[in-house]
Amino acid sequence: MLVAAAVVPCPPMIVPELARGAAAELHALRAACDQALAALAEAAPDRLVVLGAGDADAMLEAGGTGSFAPYGLDLEVALGAGAAQPLSPALTVGAWLLGRSPWAADRILAGTAPSPVTGAVIAADADPARCAARGAELVAGPDRVALLVVGDGSACRTEKAPGYLDARAEPYDRALGAALADADADALSALDPALAEELWVAGRPALQVLAGAAGPGRHGRLLYAEAPYGVGYFVALWS
Repeated sequence: MLVAAAVVPCPPMIVPELARGAAAELHALRAACDQALAALAEAAPDRLVVLGAGDADAMLEAGGTGSFAPYGLDLEVALGAGAAQPLSPALTVGAWLLGRSPWAADRILAGTAPSPVTGAVIAADADPARCAARGAELVAGPDRVALLVVGDGSACRTEKAPGYLDARAEPYDRALGAALADADADALSALDPALAEELWVAGRPALQVLAGAAGPGRHGRLLYAEAPYGVGYFVALWS
């Protein structure tokens, strides 16, 4: 069963060494992510699943390794036992965020009880029904499961955004932020995949997996909702 979930974004620039002179611009984002991970620790899960979108559905039961080399930084990160299976970009950022947390270093990254870590990837083109089913699968059984959901909002918030400016992007992200703040699983389940693709919403499938895992009756908190580089970044907690 799901005991807690955190939503965090996946900009590589969250790593200060990549951001360099602009590192301070994301200080508040990093702090919010740290707060979210601390809340997951307080939930005392039996297992943590780090979830993000990627090329195809996959489970990384033994963890995996990821690298920031494609972004120009010689830095590798690991989940679980650090198996040779490569991490998707989203899971790579998730692993880096976990590495900042003393709780994660002590209880998760080593792949030991009481909170071993696994990775899960949902295909970027998965439809809402498949996402909902995947969410139910991830939390089935007696284990107390926590989810770390890694994904961004729209990348079309400004003229300098990766997807350029789209007038629909800001209201879309505003509604997305409200759904995260209210722990509104129905609103996440109703996200339109076609519109999300047009607005470069990379987190859509992972958020819909969260909706399938959580179901109704949850409590939500929105810790961060900004678009510093024209991309919607959210940090939220569901319990």
